[in-house]
Amino acid sequence: MRQDFFTVANALSAVRLLATPACAWATLTLYWPLAAGLFWLAVVTDLLDGPVARRRGEVSPLGGLVDHATDAFFCTVVLAALAALDLVPAVLPLLVAAAFLQYTLDSKALAGKALRTSRIGRYNGIAYFVLAGIPITRNALGWEWPPDGLVLVLGWLLVASTGVSMLDRLRALLKP
Repeated sequence: MRQDFFTVANALSAVRLLATPACAWATLTLYWPLAAGLFWLAVVTDLLDGPVARRRGEVSPLGGLVDHATDAFFCTVVLAALAALDLVPAVLPLLVAAAFLQYTLDSKALAGKALRTSRIGRYNGIAYFVLAGIPITRNALGWEWPPDGLVLVLGWLLVASTGVSMLDRLRALLKP
């Protein structure tokens, strides 16, 4: 297990990090094809960084933290852009950031410990990407479905599941 910061896997996460402001800007300016391209670039780099780290022997607590922090930053910023367009609940990006902070502190990841995962937290992490991708991809393709109202309802369901996840993590932390 390597402890280097400069790894191929972290470089993939860095691509996602660099794509974040451009994807948010493209979303806010309704330049949907660029937003979709950057969104899907982020998805591909997220899907690749873990397998690349494992194949190259670059797995480390720091790499896991970099990956998850980059995911949280991407989702928070892009969901905030979508919230500014009234496509997702405005509270959702705040909850994404708070849930990641709780996850990091609870796992003691800043002290070099491995991140402590939870099933609902993992599914929520995937759902943040899916929710962001729905209106971006739909609009890039010129589709009308799913309608904005359904995207907003899905966003509120994700607000609820994020709250449940955060409460579950807190309950587990306080459990004697």
